Amino acid sequence: ILVALLKLLGTLYIALIVFVTVVLGTVMMIFKIPFKQFFKAVSEPVSIAFATTSSESALPKAMENMEKIGVPRKIVSFVLPTGYTFNLDGTTLYLSLATVFVAQAAGIHMSIGQQIMIGLVLMLTSKGVAGVPRASLVILTGAAATFNLPLWPIMAILGIDELMDMARTSVNVFGNCLASCVIARSEKELDDEKL
Repeated sequence: ILVALLKLLGTLYIALIVFVTVVLGTVMMIFKIPFKQFFKAVSEPVSIAFATTSSESALPKAMENMEKIGVPRKIVSFVLPTGYTFNLDGTTLYLSLATVFVAQAAGIHMSIGQQIMIGLVLMLTSKGVAGVPRASLVILTGAAATFNLPLWPIMAILGIDELMDMARTSVNVFGNCLASCVIARSEKELDDEKL
């Protein structure tokens, strides 16, 4: 079981790194957000989120740093808190992987169509998940019950959930900070001199 859990942990970290570099990196290029300055601004909020496994604890520093790099306060104060409720990329990716892990651990074969359906359902149910550690386990348990999956593999995941929560929370904070820059750029209110 430890080997299986390590594979799940490694898969999640690789998936999140690919998501940040490919998807969010592309968004940064499209909206002309300078990599170096943005990474410098988000490094502290992401570190706080990683250490505490709570995106809420990183919110004040994230808001402060986004304002410092030229995102207007009105955009920061709307986009970041809203994103903490609706823009949970890391959590959604984790939930999808964990659900497939639960099915595989139980020996249940799932078709591609079922996996896509689970992914879509998890995208909807993860919206509004609390910004506290281990809150996504409640969503995972609900998804397992909905799709007739056993709950015992979730208890195994609980052993490494802290390590997975660190990564997914960091990606959530990173994505929300980027969203505030993207909205400011699209509204032509991003201060390029500060950035």
